[in-house]
Amino acid sequence: MGADDKLRKVVIVGAGPVGCLAAMALAKQGWAVDVYEGRPDIRLPASKAAAQQRSINLAMSSRGIAALEAIDPNVSTRFLQTVIPMRGRMIHDMQGKETSQLYDRDGQCINSIDRALLNEDLLTEALRASNVRVFFRHRVTAVDFERRVMVVNDQDENRTHEVEFDLCIGTDGSYSVVRRQMMRVVRMDFEQMYIPHEYLELKMKPGRDPEGKPTFLIDPNHLHIWPRHSFMLIALPNKDKTFTCTLFAPTAEFEQLNSRETILSWFGKHFPDALGLIGADSVLDSFQRNPRSSLITIKANPYHYKDRGIILGDAAHSMVPFYGQGLNCGLEDVRVLHVLLQQEGVDPSLPDAGLRTRLARALSRYSETRREDLLAIQKLAMDNYVEMRHAVTTPTYLFRRAVDKFLFSISSPKPVTLKSLGPLLARVSFPSAKPQGWLPLYTMVTFRPDISYATAKKKSEQQSALISTLGYLGTGVIGVASISLAWMAYGYYAVRRGLSS
Repeated sequence: MGADDKLRKVVIVGAGPVGCLAAMALAKQGWAVDVYEGRPDIRLPASKAAAQQRSINLAMSSRGIAALEAIDPNVSTRFLQTVIPMRGRMIHDMQGKETSQLYDRDGQCINSIDRALLNEDLLTEALRASNVRVFFRHRVTAVDFERRVMVVNDQDENRTHEVEFDLCIGTDGSYSVVRRQMMRVVRMDFEQMYIPHEYLELKMKPGRDPEGKPTFLIDPNHLHIWPRHSFMLIALPNKDKTFTCTLFAPTAEFEQLNSRETILSWFGKHFPDALGLIGADSVLDSFQRNPRSSLITIKANPYHYKDRGIILGDAAHSMVPFYGQGLNCGLEDVRVLHVLLQQEGVDPSLPDAGLRTRLARALSRYSETRREDLLAIQKLAMDNYVEMRHAVTTPTYLFRRAVDKFLFSISSPKPVTLKSLGPLLARVSFPSAKPQGWLPLYTMVTFRPDISYATAKKKSEQQSALISTLGYLGTGVIGVASISLAWMAYGYYAVRRGLSS
């Protein structure tokens, strides 16, 4: 599809879900949008076969859906028809006993969807706009932000050429070329950290109902977790009645699983019910064929350069997947940028001077306001790994969860849903700067896109401090009462002894 050459041009590097949503947002604002992707078209049969080898599921929550809604409500509606809602966690203990922990008192869910399916749908949607073009097998090798020129290698024709742009957006993942090139002109603070854990994907095939039709082997409306203190197994449902299972474990633990015997023995010891559901042959096949993947956190600051470039998604803030917010956060990046561009009156039809001034102001506001949120969710994501693999089974966690639910119910009787927030999120980044009532952290992060990550983290810390203070006070009151009772008992005993002597 051709783009009008007279329009101001945005180049987007990376045609993943974040890049595709960014293309939709910028096209809607009137830019000519060219997307460059080093891989082949994900919609091609050969690409689909390759994607199945590493098709980690996504848990889409209200933040991701709110971003789709803000850019195109019709896309959000269609998306919700392709997901499987998950109402809570299903905890599997060592004996195979299952315990449900619902996510939300009002029935709100997170949604399981295949990454490739979401990517394909957003790509198709982006290409519906006449001012969007996508170039596959075009690998970006350099970006000159001063000249506003990008160097691209066309792998099909084996030639390199230059592409001019007005704005460059990097959505090209953790090992972003755009970020590396931006660091040549920006005094960017940068941190990259691998955690000593990896993950491996497995597949749970469907069972058969009495009529021989495919059916889920376990409850499809839960995210299943086998917490085992230093490692864990999770399972998310798919539309074809399968489950995508992911094993997270320390690298040192994986290194010991180097033979058929040790793999099956280890799996049978720690996940006996899961081994029966997945099957020994399937487990062994997954260990042989599927790659072990690393887990990385990337931090950068700032995220932009003047009026010429910005990085979004994993290119700016790769995080571990344990809060299910990686992609949700990336899509929210697009929504926040979309809001700021509108608030600053960025219009590609403006004269050069006016456009560049407003664009620079919008991108600067993004870097200034977004950083605290991104640091907050990266910290929460890492903390949640400990919760998922260990804390969910402890009495302390269960007690705190019960206190949260009780205080939430008495202080916030009226639910705040994504539907009730409506189009407000398309105009304001985070309307609820000071959320009222008692709110569980998970509720704020997962179901309240009107509350920023940083605000959610701060409020949760304040609530935790209050509970701790009340706990200390309660312990003190009990202690004083116990001493008083002991003293009274001693006095009574002394009096009795005096009377009897």
